[in-house]
Amino acid sequence: MANESFFNQAISSWMNQNGPDSDIVLSSRVRLARNLEHYLFPTLSTNEQALEVVGLFKDKFTTASHPNRNLQLLEMGNLKPLEKRVLVEKHLISPQLAEESNFGACLLSENEEISIMVNEEDHLRIQCLFPGLQLSSALQEANELDDWIEQYVDYAFDEQIGYLTSCPTNVGTGLRASVMMHLPALVMTRQINRIIPAINQLGLVVRGTYGEGSEALGNIFQVSNQITLGKSEEDIVDDLNSVVQQIITQERSARDALIKTSNLELEDRVFRSYGTLLYSRIIESKEASQCLSDVRLGIDLGYIKDVPRSILNELMVITQPGFLQQYAGGALRPDERDVRRASLIRECLTLRKSNHTNVEGDE
Repeated sequence: MANESFFNQAISSWMNQNGPDSDIVLSSRVRLARNLEHYLFPTLSTNEQALEVVGLFKDKFTTASHPNRNLQLLEMGNLKPLEKRVLVEKHLISPQLAEESNFGACLLSENEEISIMVNEEDHLRIQCLFPGLQLSSALQEANELDDWIEQYVDYAFDEQIGYLTSCPTNVGTGLRASVMMHLPALVMTRQINRIIPAINQLGLVVRGTYGEGSEALGNIFQVSNQITLGKSEEDIVDDLNSVVQQIITQERSARDALIKTSNLELEDRVFRSYGTLLYSRIIESKEASQCLSDVRLGIDLGYIKDVPRSILNELMVITQPGFLQQYAGGALRPDERDVRRASLIRECLTLRKSNHTNVEGDE
């Protein structure tokens, strides 16, 4: 039976930890694409062949012991649609694996720092998530997992090209490194409109909260590499890290500029959003995301002192449609979700505000 915490806990335990530059960088992710030798790639395989690959991993990795991790296999065909949606909203699996395949699976670590997707676009997508800007640590973890898996299976590999993948853009290292960044000041000052094209010219790409084709809800952007061939994994990560550091500097400069030129207006915006979250009885997902972004900025700038930043990470997940319905125990109409979303936000903010105040008082 699947561990219920994967579906019932909004926040992964690794998200409760602070990482470098975590006021702007929410998380760092490294993902390695791998395929098995002597098996048709998932884009060409039959359902029977896909199930054979899942069976292989079920046999190998539910009995093999990783030196530091206890991984649990979740088969997509055994999960309810809402459970799959929750995993997507927590960034543990991709929308493609959730929507297109009942013949895939994922291996998850207890703290949800590790997610290994089976039969997505490739046989394997090895993913490691870390809080803050920790791309090098995420790469090290992913490489250790990669080496561990390769003890039991043979990868499709070419000596000249590198790792072979379903999509040509992943050939070579098979590496996608990305960071999730909260960039409200760059959005407010409209500098983001010139920064995104500049980033694209550097061989990187800026996407929305849930990757390709998604919207940047709550001013959260995903910045990742596009080039996987002709560079080492370390060079790819170093290049991305360098660009992210520049974006961090520009976001902080934009925040300082807003404080100097529009401090009262900015403070008013923050507290209006805070009031909306505290007292609304109905709130849509997009409005909730924007208000949560404003409140997070207010916490980072010191306007709001009685709410912990971690509550914003939790609310970003708990207010999404899938988790709301999972929490409710069944499907909800859009208007019912808006009512429940408002109720959950009020309850969480009131409870955490009270606990935060009590802890400070004890100290």
